[in-house]
Amino acid sequence: MTTLTKTQKEEMVKEFGKKAGDTGAPEVQIAMLTQRIKDLSAHLKMNKKDNHNRRSLSILIGKRKRLLRYSLKQNGQVKYAELIKRLGIRK
Repeated sequence: MTTLTKTQKEEMVKEFGKKAGDTGAPEVQIAMLTQRIKDLSAHLKMNKKDNHNRRSLSILIGKRKRLLRYSLKQNGQVKYAELIKRLGIRK
């Protein structure tokens, strides 16, 4: 299990942000959370008894769910569907 490196964060900001250094945009935050969730899920597949990180995973999923709901209210259905498709997550 690793955290996101600086270069990974910069790439996500370039891809999902509106401008350089736009780490506060919901799309960027959702993308970063999605990557952390994928990394943590892979870790938990190998370490099935790691309950501490299992709880951390459920907290991250809840945060992403709230941000997705906020993004839906702010941007509308079209951008919401596009973001989900780009990230490869289900509704």
